[in-house]
Amino acid sequence: MLEAGDCRSAFDLIETHPDLDLVLLDLSLPGMHGLAALEELRTRHPALPVVVLSSANDRASVTQALDQGAMGYIPKLSTNEVLVSALRLVLSGGIYIPPEILARWAPQPAPDEETVTTLAARSGPHPRVPADLGLSERQAQVLRLLLQGRSNKLICRDLDLAESTVKNHVTLILKALNVTTRTQAVIAAARMGLVLERAASPIKDQAEE
Repeated sequence: MLEAGDCRSAFDLIETHPDLDLVLLDLSLPGMHGLAALEELRTRHPALPVVVLSSANDRASVTQALDQGAMGYIPKLSTNEVLVSALRLVLSGGIYIPPEILARWAPQPAPDEETVTTLAARSGPHPRVPADLGLSERQAQVLRLLLQGRSNKLICRDLDLAESTVKNHVTLILKALNVTTRTQAVIAAARMGLVLERAASPIKDQAEE
């Protein structure tokens, strides 16, 4: 595990250790406003999962972090058990949002910490994956990039697809998740414990050419 005392040192460490699996970003880290640091980190290292650690625990702060591509949001008041479970969940391909924040987004009950811990440690033979929602392998790739905060234009570039193709995929993904916006997609994926593979090499589908 590597640690940095300020944002610039953190960026230097990331540059010299390209094999990092995850970054836990404290939004109060000196040197740069937290969300600006998150934005720069997502721009420079878009494939590297970032989990935000913050003293704020309100819906607006969580929404901003998710909009900028954070794959998790952990309040500083969380227990060590929750912290470890959340990081395991993200490393396994899931998304962590505090249960109390999930409860503010939708009327249905949000998972409690015990449920989140179970999701994080889950190693059963049939985890919830995009295919369970009827999504193709290509759509799963688009979904992962979408959850990382990538725009349609960047998804087009990364997967070498036409913009119209990406728009169609995004429309089908949102429909499968029963949502209408990207932020809602992140929330839905977190709520159902959706597990996504780490970014893979682009696939060239004949049907998309």
